[in-house]
Amino acid sequence: MALWSVKVKRSIIFIVVLAFLAAVGGGLVYFQFVVKPGMIKAFISAAAPPPASVAVTAPQVETWAPRLPAIGTLRAVQEIDIAPQIGGAVVSVRVESGQDVEKGAPLFEIDNSVEQADLKNNLAVLKNAGLVLERQRQLIQGGNTAKANFDAAEAARDSAAAAVERVRAIIAQKLLTAPFAGRLGIRKLDLGQYVSPGMGLITLQQLDPIYVDFPVPEKSLGLLKPGQEIDLEVDAYPGEIFRGVIKTIDARVAQDSRNVLVRGQLDNAKKQLWPGMFANVSVIAGTPVKVVTLPRTAIAYSLYGDSVFVVKPVQPDAGGAQAAAVNGDAALKVERRAVRTGEIREDRVVILDGVEPGETIVAEGQLKLQSGARVRIDPAAHLELPAVRPKE
Repeated sequence: MALWSVKVKRSIIFIVVLAFLAAVGGGLVYFQFVVKPGMIKAFISAAAPPPASVAVTAPQVETWAPRLPAIGTLRAVQEIDIAPQIGGAVVSVRVESGQDVEKGAPLFEIDNSVEQADLKNNLAVLKNAGLVLERQRQLIQGGNTAKANFDAAEAARDSAAAAVERVRAIIAQKLLTAPFAGRLGIRKLDLGQYVSPGMGLITLQQLDPIYVDFPVPEKSLGLLKPGQEIDLEVDAYPGEIFRGVIKTIDARVAQDSRNVLVRGQLDNAKKQLWPGMFANVSVIAGTPVKVVTLPRTAIAYSLYGDSVFVVKPVQPDAGGAQAAAVNGDAALKVERRAVRTGEIREDRVVILDGVEPGETIVAEGQLKLQSGARVRIDPAAHLELPAVRPKE
C-alpha cells in the first residue's frame, strides 16, 4: 500500500512537471513567433525616419526658338582719340568730360597767335601781288610790257594766295572739332598745357547704334547670315533683353580657335550700352519648336549622368494592405530616373528624354533622398527665385 502511494505521487509530480514544461515551451514558442515579430515590427516602425518634405513641379511644354549662345564684347561704331596735328599750348577748353557733342562742335583751341601774324603778313603780300598783277594786265593790254612780266606777276599772286591758304589751314588745325556726333570720355589735359602732335587729349565714341563682336564655332557657320536676330544681356541691367541683328560675318575662320568672328548691331538710343561691356549673346538660329522643360533645381547632376526623382504613390504590399497615410497625406515615395538634358535658359532646362508631361518631379530637397524613400509634398519647401537669374 505504501509502495502504491509513492508511485501515485511520482506520477502526479511527473504530470505536473510535464505540464509545466509544456506551458513554458508553448509560451516560448508564442513569444518567438507571435510576440517577438510584433515587437520587432513595432520597433522598426517607431525607428523609421519620417517622410522627407519636398517641393514638386511638373514638366512643362514650352515653345523655344533654337539659339546659339556666345560671349561678346560691345564696341563703338566709331571711336577715336582726339589728337592735335600741330603742337602748342592749349588756350581754350570748350568741353567737359562725358559730354555729348554734335558733329563739328569745337573741343580745344591751341595757341595760334604766331599764325595769325603770319596770316596778316601774307594777306598784305597777296594784296600787293594782286595790285602788281593788275598793273601788268593794263600794261600788256597797251603793248607796253612783255608777256613774261605779266606771267611773273601772276605767279607771284598765286604764290601769295597759296601762302595765305597754308596759314589758314594751320590755324584751322589748331582748333580741334568733333569729326562726328558722340560722347566724350575723360579729358586728359588742362588749360595752358603744352600738347605735342599725336598726343591723345580725349576720346570720342559714337554710342548709337553700337556693335557687339562675338565668336561662333565654325560648325555653326551655316546657321548664320546677315540680318539674323540676336538677343543680348549685360550685367549692368539684369533681366533686360536688348535686341539687334547680325551686321556682318568675318571672311575667315581663326586658325588658333576655329571660330569665326560675328558682328551684330543694336539700337542704343538710351545709351545704356557702352563700348567694352561684357555681353551674353543669343543668336536666333531657326524656327521655334516645342520642348519639355524642368527647373534647374529639379536636376541632380553627377559623374554617372543626370537624373530626377519622380514622385509615385506607395503600392500595396504582398498581402494587399495599402500603406498608411502620414499626417493625412497620401503615402508617397520617389524613384530615381536617368534623364538626358539639352539647352539651358535662365532657370529652365530642356529634357530630351526621361520624363513626360503630367508626371510629378521633385523640384527641391533631392539631397536627402534616395530611390524608394518616402516623401511628403510641402508647398512651403519651394525656394525663392533670385532677382538675377543664372546664365550660361
